[in-house]
Formats: sequence, C-alpha cells, structure tokens
Amino acid sequence: MVESLDNVDVHQLKKLKWLLTDVDDTLTWEGKLPPEMLQALSKLEAVGVNVIAVTGACAGWCDQMAKLWPLHGVIGENGAFWMRKDQQGFTTHYIRNAEMMKREQQTLNHAIESLLLDYPDVSLSLDQPFRFCDVAVNIAQDRAPLPSDVTKTILEKIKQLDIEGQRVHATQSSIHINAWVGHHSKQQTSEAYLTRFLLDEKLDLTEISYVGDSLNDEGMFAWLPLTFGVNNIRALLPKLIHHPQFITTENGGYGFAELAEKIVKAKQTH
Repeated sequence: MVESLDNVDVHQLKKLKWLLTDVDDTLTWEGKLPPEMLQALSKLEAVGVNVIAVTGACAGWCDQMAKLWPLHGVIGENGAFWMRKDQQGFTTHYIRNAEMMKREQQTLNHAIESLLLDYPDVSLSLDQPFRFCDVAVNIAQDRAPLPSDVTKTILEKIKQLDIEGQRVHATQSSIHINAWVGHHSKQQTSEAYLTRFLLDEKLDLTEISYVGDSLNDEGMFAWLPLTFGVNNIRALLPKLIHHPQFITTENGGYGFAELAEKIVKAKQTH
C-alpha cells in the first residue's frame, strides 16, 4: 500500500547513504529544473547522502549533469553506461563493449524508423544523435502527449523486433519510449556502480533508496526496501505491479526537494 511521505520512519531516513533518482519529471517539472531541486542536491551532499541520477536520458544530457550538478555520478540510457566527475577527472564506463552497442543501436534505429512510417505524427527524440546505445521515441517531450493506446501499441511492436538474433528491450518513461539491445537495466547497472564505489563495504540495501515517477522505474521499486514516488506518479499506479512505498505531495523536482528536506532533517536529528 502506498503511503504519504509523512508516514516514513525517520530511522530509515537516517540510515540512507545513497539516494538513486530518476531525472525527467522526478528532478524536473514541466520541462524545467526547479531551483529548489538543485538546492536539495547540495543539501543532501552536505549531510553525506550520495545522489546518483539513474535515467533514460541521452549521453549528451548525462555528460552535462555529471559535470555540473552536485551528484556522485550519472547512470544513463537505462543502464548502458555511467559517468562520473571526481578529483582525478571525468570518466565514462560502458556496461558493454561500446562499439558493439553502437552497431546494434544503428540497426535498431533503422528498424524503429521503418516501424514509425505507420505513425506519421511520431518521430525519434530530438536528442537521438547524442545517444550512445538506445533509441528513443518521442511520446511527450515538447509535443502533445501521444494517446496512451498508441504509445502502448508502438511499445509492444518495438519489443517484438529482432536485432541480430537478440531480443529488443523497451520501456516507457514520462516522455519517451526507450529501446535497446542487451541485458542491462537501471537496477543491474546501479548494483554494479554501487559495488564499484563501495570499495570494501558490503552492499546494504537499507542504506540505499530510489525515487521515480514512471513505468520504467518499476524495477527499482521492486529491488529496494525503501522507495519513493513524486506525486505525479499517482496516475500510473494502476499500471504498476511494484509501487513506491511513499509518495510526496508535490510534483517532479518540487516533490524531490520535499523528500530531500525530510532526509536532511532526519540526518541532522541526534
């Protein structure tokens, strides 16, 4: 049962060391970055909470986020890679061979463009040239949202594609259908990232949480014992098998700031 953020146990919040978060319509709202959200990232960093963006966003956007925002790192294109800036410089780690991913992406791109010939009002995302691995179909970014039945049909047709004998994975965010070849996911790459940067520490799921807003966040809601949704996820709850445990009262980045305030207060309570 989904509960109000007011009901979260302060002791659970005090234990958190890692907050993983979606980006579009979780950190943003109506296509903009609320200043409260950026302030919240800095406040979380100050109390020792490492924030990792885990997003379907393209490599181009992830590069900007990793370099300019107060984040521990960015996992992009639903787990295809991570980017991180530290005192040693800027690094990009690919979860699979980069050249192979690029070749598969090109083949998938052609297949999806052919599929979309039956939908003249639908196109690939404008940021497609800045993607390393996946192919993004624009369903709601800087355009009127597609009818849900059309989105569902395109999503199912993409999942039926065969690329070099491999299954195509596809998921829906608030703005895109993202499709890729390979077995990576938000959860798998998050586990790999945390294992890499925990060094000798054991992976303790009670120290990790996730916040999201859409259907492609369901795997993260299923994985972690403490999860959150921003208020705008409410309309999608009937479509989810695995729900966030708690939901904010505010939408998007404003809801993220609301959650961050709760975590910061818990951390400062002795």
